Amino acid sequence: MTVSPSQLQIFLDIATEAALAAGAILQQHWDKLESVEEKGRSGDLVTIADREAEAAVLQILQRHVPDHNILAEESGQLGNQKSEFLWAIDPLDGTTNYAHSYPVSAVSIGLMLNGVPIVGTIFDPFRQELFRAAMGQGATCNRRPIHVSKTAELSKSLLVTGFAYDRCQTTDNNYAEFCYLTHLTHGVRRSGSAAMDLAYVACGRLDGYWERGLAPWDMTAGVILLQEAGGNVTAYDQSPLQINSGRILATNGAIHASLSQALHRVPPLETWADSTKFVGLP
Repeated sequence: MTVSPSQLQIFLDIATEAALAAGAILQQHWDKLESVEEKGRSGDLVTIADREAEAAVLQILQRHVPDHNILAEESGQLGNQKSEFLWAIDPLDGTTNYAHSYPVSAVSIGLMLNGVPIVGTIFDPFRQELFRAAMGQGATCNRRPIHVSKTAELSKSLLVTGFAYDRCQTTDNNYAEFCYLTHLTHGVRRSGSAAMDLAYVACGRLDGYWERGLAPWDMTAGVILLQEAGGNVTAYDQSPLQINSGRILATNGAIHASLSQALHRVPPLETWADSTKFVGLP
């Protein structure tokens, strides 16, 4: 199946409507939460803002595209599971930040066709920044075109990463990579929102991003945004990205090979002195 530019624009407008609706709900609940819950894993939080924002998104999608498949963080699989279209929704990417009144969170809504991201919208309700992209139509922030940075040397780059919820139970947790690449670059940031990380690489504020332990709703919108902004997205070893793998390497393209090679060179955490101190902590 192919999708025409006019159809892509319709899907992008639907994603935008949903993202703005969810963002309005996040603003309503901001700094007013009475309770925060865990979803079974330590540190994996959910709030009333997550649930209400997702409900608003689902209502809009079910009105506009009732025959599409949907994968939502809080509700799981919904809609027509035989559809070639799959919407991947994170109504509040950065819930831990949000729960602590730390203003780095976003709504992330992406659309895939047969597993390939084709539309993405990321909305930051705190900075009122709306990132949008559709396949072949470029990427924008607040309707202005964006492009990745021109940084060509890893030593002059600013990177970002994140740490999965199981980081205390496994040595495969990005700690070693974080330390190693901090020494090789201008620095490594950790925002707590994969969607924001991808959006910031897309608009040139950051040069590269890698992470493990992600879900499709964390990545789908950001992947198409970054690709349309001129960036490169792959697996760690530069093979094609598998959206269900949970791992992503995303850069401005110019430092892609060098960042991939650096990740490959990182000594495993278990070989570091006293690495066990970082695992199994209460």
